[in-house]
Amino acid sequence: MPKVTGVRFKGNGKIYYFSPGELEINKGDGVIVETAQGTEYGDVLIAQKEVREEDVVLPLKSIIRVATEKDLKKLEDNVKKEKDAHSTCLKKIEKHKLDMHLVNVEYSFDGKKIVFFFTADGRVDFRELVKELASTFRTRIELRQIGVRDETKMKGGIGPCGREVCCATFMTGFHPVSIKMAKEQNISLNPTKISGLCGRLMCCLAHEYEVYRDIRPRLKRMGSTVMTPDGPGIVVDNLVLLEKCKVRVTFPGETIEIRKYPLDDVKAISKEDAQKQFERVRKMKPQEIVFNNPSETWDREEEKKSKDNNRNNNKNRRRRKKSNNSQQKNKNTQNSNNNNNSNNNRTVNVKNRNNNNQNNQKSSQGKNENKDKSKL
Repeated sequence: MPKVTGVRFKGNGKIYYFSPGELEINKGDGVIVETAQGTEYGDVLIAQKEVREEDVVLPLKSIIRVATEKDLKKLEDNVKKEKDAHSTCLKKIEKHKLDMHLVNVEYSFDGKKIVFFFTADGRVDFRELVKELASTFRTRIELRQIGVRDETKMKGGIGPCGREVCCATFMTGFHPVSIKMAKEQNISLNPTKISGLCGRLMCCLAHEYEVYRDIRPRLKRMGSTVMTPDGPGIVVDNLVLLEKCKVRVTFPGETIEIRKYPLDDVKAISKEDAQKQFERVRKMKPQEIVFNNPSETWDREEEKKSKDNNRNNNKNRRRRKKSNNSQQKNKNTQNSNNNNNSNNNRTVNVKNRNNNNQNNQKSSQGKNENKDKSKL
């Protein structure tokens, strides 16, 4: 079996197999490899391993060498050149008034080719643009038209879920997505909710599609009658990822509750059998109901007692709160009355003092008049 090494070139692109030869290469190393497009730089993601001949396309391209500091510096220079080439190409596009949107620019490692990626609604005649770019950069020029999904993969962004888009993080390629996947998962068919940044259907619709497709035969039909561990009931909802369903169960005394049950614990029954089970439940006492195990009974009386106790405790708590509030109000009214009485007493004392002062003044005036008369 041939030995191979997995190498990735750009971001989260595909992993390609190369022959390591006699080189010792570890995971995470940078390598210079020979490709159909020329010499390129890549990162090792899969260390040396043996694979079957059916899993690879022979003959394999070889790894030239492990990247050196000189190679890394050249890679940085290429990144700077890409930015300059991007701005230059934008000016040329405006000059020729071409209906195209430049997305990205990539330099080959050896600098012998520059690839310009762009998007456009239709075909674009860029022959004059290619001639000007070739005369400016003095190298081979390639203009490659891509789709909106590839544009989003190159640029990245934040999706509706609040995380970085899948195509720019872990997806190595695109797979077909259809509206059937959204219907199978009971997702709203509103275009704004099932479309990604690229305007196409979100790739994540396909992530859980197989799970829904496998569980679908086990799900219970909405509104169907089923037998649960607590008795007969009607299915009101399905929880696919939890592999459970919600059932509206009828208990003695016409009490209705909605409970969750695993799909394996719920069995579909006919309407006739369901009607018989409902009648049996209505006639039975709570202690007599047994569905799963004869040793396990459903005691409704205990549950009722606990609810009554809780209700009484709540009533007593409210009564105590009301009595405390009334006592507090009485104290406040008494304090206000005492304050009013004290204020009234103060006003009465002030009035008495004023009257006494007036009487004293009148008596003193009378004495003075009598003295004047005696002198005369």
